[in-house]
Amino acid sequence: MQSLSLTERFSDLAPNYDVILCDVWGVVHNSIVASPDAHQALSKFRAKGGAVVLITNAPRPAAEVREQLDRMGVPHHAYDSIVTSGDLTRAMIADRAGQSIFHIGPKRDLPLFAGLDAPFVPNETADYIVCTGLFHDERETPEDYRGMFGKTLARDLFLLCANPDIVVERGTQLIYCAGALAELYHAMGGKVGYTGKPHPSIYDEALRRAVTARGGVTPRGRVIAIGDSIRTDMKGAAAYGIDSIFVTDGIHAEEFGERGAPDVEAVAKALAREGVSPKAVMHRLAW
Repeated sequence: MQSLSLTERFSDLAPNYDVILCDVWGVVHNSIVASPDAHQALSKFRAKGGAVVLITNAPRPAAEVREQLDRMGVPHHAYDSIVTSGDLTRAMIADRAGQSIFHIGPKRDLPLFAGLDAPFVPNETADYIVCTGLFHDERETPEDYRGMFGKTLARDLFLLCANPDIVVERGTQLIYCAGALAELYHAMGGKVGYTGKPHPSIYDEALRRAVTARGGVTPRGRVIAIGDSIRTDMKGAAAYGIDSIFVTDGIHAEEFGERGAPDVEAVAKALAREGVSPKAVMHRLAW
């Protein structure tokens, strides 16, 4: 295992890249407050001619994410575009127009379905399942869904996962996401489809947005992804053939000791276990 040290400033790496694909939850904000250091770093990168596409597994349309960023004070000049797993999920639902859905997830995710020909029906009569999260993510766990999934498996229903994340930060609390339910359903023998990181379709769309922002195609060697999840951000970037920066003060923070002083040996072991080698490791994204 190679020795690892923390990189303090993204500005040291910035000249090597033209496009950033930046995670949102865990890097730009923790769902409660935004990180001024992060959005200032992204703004400075853009000011020097780079493009920034925010790439998130949020199971809602990009417009909803933008409104949340606005409320948190993240300026529009910090990014060029936003791509969400919700955007890709909407496209897949549109391809199944007229088919009925059993929706698993909180009411706040209902904007995902606005304007789509996708009637909601009970579990017993649905054509397929769309999972955006747990119904009550602050008090439920995936095990609470095992009985329900037994019934849907009996009907061989396909489950479309609109957020492959297993957990996400809400302040300093970790909340289960749709990916945790999808993993359980798959383990029980169910058929599952995913949108979002680490799957390539969201990276394809992000680079299409970068073409618009920069007026031309950027070689993958000049693209870097920034994120706080080893499973989705780091492995997704590696599989797509682009460099990455791992931010430790996110969903893995408690694994690495104190949030303000991560144990670099623990970080190195965690990355090695998953077979990923990010270009740099940062406590928080900062210029």
